[in-house]
Amino acid sequence: MESQPAQSVESYSGLLRDIRTIINQGRSLAYSAASAVMIDTYWKIGRRIVEEEQNGKARAEYGTQLLYSIAQELTKEFGRNFDDRNLRFYRKFYILFPDLKIWNACVPNLRWTHFRSLLRVEDETARIWYMEEAAREGWSSRTLDRNISSQYYQRLLASPWKEPVVEEMKRNTAPYQNDKLEFIKNPLVAEF
Repeated sequence: MESQPAQSVESYSGLLRDIRTIINQGRSLAYSAASAVMIDTYWKIGRRIVEEEQNGKARAEYGTQLLYSIAQELTKEFGRNFDDRNLRFYRKFYILFPDLKIWNACVPNLRWTHFRSLLRVEDETARIWYMEEAAREGWSSRTLDRNISSQYYQRLLASPWKEPVVEEMKRNTAPYQNDKLEFIKNPLVAEF
């Protein structure tokens, strides 16, 4: 049996704490980098579809069949992240967020699941508010999804007393904020 050098409990605890911090920081950077690459890829796919197949229009006359055909080929090669449903999401992502700077520089902490939720918000003002609030407050994608579904933005605007609405939202979404590995557990990330 190998003998270990004498080490104080405090020194060992400090070393272990530092290594845990390094691992967590490394994981966080890896997750952020993977997310940024995914979002950039999906945005570029959406741009390519809109610019080429649709000539810049919101919808092409023949686009549905074309997307289906492209999706069949891409799904065989790259998996279900590139099926026709997701290609429609990528196209809508580009249409609703055509300015690369908005989501790339201003909200780098949002994941694809955040943007997928934002695609459901028809009102542009509300969509931008949800995007900025999710980024600023560090909402998980489940918190954002719940807030969109419960019309948090509209309720906040309509209420003369904002604090009770905010407190209710925080109370109802608290369990969603605890899962720091939510992003990496997403099967879309693993498949990408």
